[in-house]
Order: sequence, then structure tokens, then C-alpha cells
Amino acid sequence: MNKRDAMLFTIVAAVVGSTLFAITYTQIQIIGTTQQVSSTVDDPLKKIRDMGGLVPRMPSAFASLTEAQARDLESQGHKVVEFNVSGISVELPIMGHSSDHPKTYRAMTFNGQVPGPTLRVTQGDIVKMTLCIPDDEAQSHSIDMHASQTTALDFGATNVNDCRVYTYVAKYAGVFKYHCEGINLAAMDQHVLSGMYGITIVDPVDGYKKVMVENVLFENGQMIKDRTFHPADALEFQLSFSQLYIDDNGNYDQGEMFKHQQTLHTINGMSLGYVPNENHNELIMGDAKKNIFVLQPWNSAKLAQYQSQLIFIPVEEHVRLFVENQANEPLYFHIVGEILDRVVQSNHVQATGQDTHLIGGSQGVVIDVIFDEPGVYAAVNHDYAAIFQGATALFVAGDPFGLNEKLGSSAKSYAELLGNPSDSIPPLGKNSKTHPMVNVHGLYTDDRAAEIATSIEDEIFWKNSFR
Repeated sequence: MNKRDAMLFTIVAAVVGSTLFAITYTQIQIIGTTQQVSSTVDDPLKKIRDMGGLVPRMPSAFASLTEAQARDLESQGHKVVEFNVSGISVELPIMGHSSDHPKTYRAMTFNGQVPGPTLRVTQGDIVKMTLCIPDDEAQSHSIDMHASQTTALDFGATNVNDCRVYTYVAKYAGVFKYHCEGINLAAMDQHVLSGMYGITIVDPVDGYKKVMVENVLFENGQMIKDRTFHPADALEFQLSFSQLYIDDNGNYDQGEMFKHQQTLHTINGMSLGYVPNENHNELIMGDAKKNIFVLQPWNSAKLAQYQSQLIFIPVEEHVRLFVENQANEPLYFHIVGEILDRVVQSNHVQATGQDTHLIGGSQGVVIDVIFDEPGVYAAVNHDYAAIFQGATALFVAGDPFGLNEKLGSSAKSYAELLGNPSDSIPPLGKNSKTHPMVNVHGLYTDDRAAEIATSIEDEIFWKNSFR
């Protein structure tokens, strides 16, 4: 093969590869080369130009829509769910610090909260997500929605004092991350790891499945298998695991991120946000300053929405957890003293009767669990460093401390008396059970906490607890 033929073969191979795999070259490179070779390659190049030129092409099976297409589908009866978020930078406390007066860090947020608001839809719904950047924000932000199937060209930065609309069909059921892509990918790590992440829950169009729990029992000296079926309806919680990489001045530290040297591990934006506070100490131990948990770094009930809270559940009731790993480190999800009755990912059962489930970065799962006995159960990232750096949340099942008798109550769980933290409760969807009482808790700005308070029915509980 002579030099000219070899060059021709190389170019034709590149053109065929570009056509098959959507790999493209710059127009200058291709044109400069075609001037030196035989016209035998003109037809393939012309076809590429006729297809739209040398622009990256993504497969046609994507689920993105124009606004006009979305309106047309809505007129045909399809449900359109609007989800509006603002990208804003704020100062937020580093909860988990060993003080009742925590330090702050420079957070980047959706709507002034970490994680951002949860989007919940049903399979087949049309999502119309609008991101706005206010005129007093210092920089642009963007959105990458893992629940969507749309070209990366749609995910560009939204400028300050501007809005951008993203419209797509939620085709697949599951738990999906959404996050900021920085400024056209630049500084994406800083934006995400400073708080710009959230989850999308896409419920299966035919609803969730009932849960079978298999056990062994002894009757009349004989061991028998017992299978109990629990309805699909469940009490639900959401847990977003992440990390903070913060220097002494509250700035994001990329160097520490590259070394995987996190400052703290967080659940729903807070390190050790679901451990007892001084009110629990008083109720259970009779002494507000007598801690009841080894990892209880601060107690103050004056921390408003930032004070720690416990998560309360009844025994023998179906509990559904939406768990997302938002950041860098592997998540070895484990509930101390319990078995994960079912783990579902991408709407397919991955495991039953499992003790620990590995969840990679940017992955989400749905975990079903039934707590059989009253007690305290710690949901953790079973990486020992992560546990002690904050990736621990306590579930209290039933009435393990005998408080019902003390308080003259017949409640199934302390949630009916004390309420569950708002940031752990997702929006209601298919097969959701309502929580008996909710209190405002989370890594929210004061303004955002006040907005959430107005959306909670029990205003008296909010006022009595935090004012």
C-alpha cells in the first residue's frame, strides 16, 4: 500500500467510525485533509455534512422534549410536573462540629438547602425543571439530572439573572441523583461537594410491590419456615450520603478531595444530624446534659432547624428508604441490628435478606425493611472512618424506653409524640404512608426553614419546639 492509499484508508476508516459511533473531528481537520485526497471520500463526508455537519450527535433514543412537545403531550392527557429551583450560595453551619456554636462554610445550594428539594414523579410523567440564578449570585450554575435521558448539550450553564428550562420524560423507575455541573463542567466538584445535589424519586407506574419477610420459628420443638407478607404501602424516609472537604476558613478544599481526605461525612447535609439532643436526654435519662449516645457532639435545643433529631418508626411496619450516594466515597449501607429485607435498584430486586449493601458514587437504591423488635438501630456507612466522621443516623423503633407509660400515651412510636425530621421525609408518592407528626429539621437557611414550616400542617408543634 503506497503512502497516498494509506492516507485514503485512514480517512475512510475515520469517517466510518465517526458515522457509527458519533465520534467527530473538527471541520478544519476534515476539510484540510479532503483537499489532498481522491474524491472517493467526498460522498461519505457530504452525507455527514447533510446530517447536520460535524456536530456531536447522541443516539436518538433519548427522552428529552422541547417545550412545544411537552405542551402537546399534556394536551393529550400526560401529566407534567413542574420543578423550580434556584442556585444560590449561602453560609451554612458545619453540623457535627464539637460545639453548640458550629462553624460555617461557604455552601452552594438549590433553594438554600442541602440536599436540594426532592423531586418525586411517577414513571411516564413529563418533568419540566426550571433553574434560575438570581441577580445577586456570584456565578453561574447548571443541572445534570440522572433520571433523564438527554444530550449533554442541554446541560450548559445558566447565567446569573437568567433561567433555563429542562424538559424530559421520566421513563425509568428508581432513585436518581441530580446535581450542578459547575460552569460548563468547570469546578463541578466544588459545586456538588459544596452542597448542590438532590434526588429524584421516580415511582413505578404500577406501584411498589409487597414485601415478603422469611424467618424461622420453633413450634412444639420443631423449626418451621415462616413467610410474612407486608403491604406495599410504607412509611418512607430519604437518606443522601455525602462528604465535605472544607479548610479552616470554610472554603472548599480541592486538594483534600483529590487525596480523599474528607472533613466530615454527612447524611442529608449534616454530620451526626440524627442523634439525640438535650430534650431526648431529659426524657430518657432525666438529665439534659447526660448523653445517651457515644457520638453525640452537641445538644442545644436552641439550634432551631439545625438541632439533631432522631428518626422514629413503629415495629412490624413496612419502612421504605430512598438512599442515594451523592459524593466520592463508596457507601456500605448497613443498619446495625437489622437485616435489609429487600434492596431494589433500577426497579429490579438486587438482594433480599442482606446485612450490608454496597452503593457506588452517584447510585441510588430503594431499601425495604421491617423492624421486628423495639430498640435503637443505627443506619451507617460501614466504613469505620465514615461512621465516626458523621455517617450515622439513629432509628428508634417502637417504645424501647417505656416513655408511653410515663407520658400516658398509646402511641405506636415516638413519632406521634415528638415528630420526625422534615428533611428525612420525601414528598408523598405511590404507596406512601403519611407521617403522624413532622418537625422542621435540616441544613436549611432560616428563610428556607420558615418556608418549609408554613407547608407543615402542625404549626403549633413548630412554634412550641423551635421558638
